[in-house]
Amino acid sequence: MAEGSQLRYADVGINLGDPVFRGIYHGKQAHDDDLADVIQRGLDAGCTKMMITGSNMIESQNAVSISKQYPGTCFATVGVHPCSTQDFDNYEGGPKKFLDDLRQLVLDAKASGEAVAFGEIGLDWDRLFLSPKDTQLKYFEAQLDLAIEVQLPLFLHMRNCSDDFTALVKPRLDKLPKRGLVHSFTGTTEEMKSLVDLGFDIGVNGCSLKTEENFAVVKAVPLDRLQIETDGPWCEIRPSHASAQHLKDAPTIPKAVKKEKWQKGLMIKGRNEPAAIPLVAHVVAKVKGITIEEVCEAAWKNSIAMFGLGEGATSG
Repeated sequence: MAEGSQLRYADVGINLGDPVFRGIYHGKQAHDDDLADVIQRGLDAGCTKMMITGSNMIESQNAVSISKQYPGTCFATVGVHPCSTQDFDNYEGGPKKFLDDLRQLVLDAKASGEAVAFGEIGLDWDRLFLSPKDTQLKYFEAQLDLAIEVQLPLFLHMRNCSDDFTALVKPRLDKLPKRGLVHSFTGTTEEMKSLVDLGFDIGVNGCSLKTEENFAVVKAVPLDRLQIETDGPWCEIRPSHASAQHLKDAPTIPKAVKKEKWQKGLMIKGRNEPAAIPLVAHVVAKVKGITIEEVCEAAWKNSIAMFGLGEGATSG
């Protein structure tokens, strides 16, 4: 697609700290560390801003570290995903020490310009086997209060928990003027509208575009509340998804091979990355019946306004 080179993208949900971007799968080195190539492929595709998700203490530290290596391109979120909230109780020194260390990490990274959001935090009632409800609720609340303290916009996870999620978030909104992004959104149109009414943006990726029901939600997301992401290495657009029907005239992305056949310069099958974000924008444009340029510019503007991403101060 000729105009692809002129489009600019911000991938606001990318897990570049995941070992697969170092060539490590299930603890084993399958191919060379190709993180630098992954970032370069993203840049070549017009994805000039990448917000790396912090999902636990180690991943948050990784996100900050990578952001230091790629200033102006990579930025970090710092926080603990709901499915990892048992880390608070299992931490050497206990939950208070964990919270203190998390506070120090985010304050230092905010001061030096790497941390631009607090998260990924939230609730996930679909995966209670990973962390029970009471633990998730307790540490979502603690992290919301920490986000207020450090005054960063939120990077949020919400799965099948709308009422409980809103009950904790709503009373704190006056102290969170930048609100935040509910990322990888897969909820209903009603849930989306209630989040927009609270002042949140909606993050859309391949997982948000799997079904016709998802399309109805994405179609209804106001353009001034839309942000796009890959959530790589997960949430790729697959041939089995409803979104695949919209890829006939999509922008070309680099070839992908199985990890065992890795070659420098090629993507890995099943490992999503920032170079694939044009596909998300393309499908969103098709679903909304607008141009990819409109989608890209709206999403870019919304991401910069909320998170800054090196383009100036975030707006309130």
